[in-house]
Amino acid sequence: MTTQTAVPQQLQQIISMFKMAPKALRLELLLEYSRKVPALPEHLKNSDNLERVEECQTPFFLATEFDENNHVSLFFDAPEEAPTTRGFAGILFEGLNGLEAQEILNIPNDFYMNMNLAELISPLRLRGMDGILFRLKRQIEQHTSAS
Repeated sequence: MTTQTAVPQQLQQIISMFKMAPKALRLELLLEYSRKVPALPEHLKNSDNLERVEECQTPFFLATEFDENNHVSLFFDAPEEAPTTRGFAGILFEGLNGLEAQEILNIPNDFYMNMNLAELISPLRLRGMDGILFRLKRQIEQHTSAS
């Protein structure tokens, strides 16, 4: 059975905004999203529940939590000095936080390529984005297969 890939409306709006924006504005949008990453809650600070994303050039950590209806809460920890990586985390937070686990798993792994980010950031940073999404989905898959 094949899983249908779909992009939730809130993420699709972000993708469309980036896609339509001129190159200079896309960089500003990415920086704006870097400021939308909430601080880690106290229970996750210095926690073993944060997973490091090794593909990122800068120290980047993520964690997922689930409610009784399998809605996902996303948590990211990245230094302020890494605005492109934080920007991607902000996009994921705004576009995916609170969705059901399966909705996130159905998102295409390369959705961000439709945002024309390859014109703005290095291939190494794009590899980091792959790593973030891969680990995020892996954590969700592990949770859903265990429950």
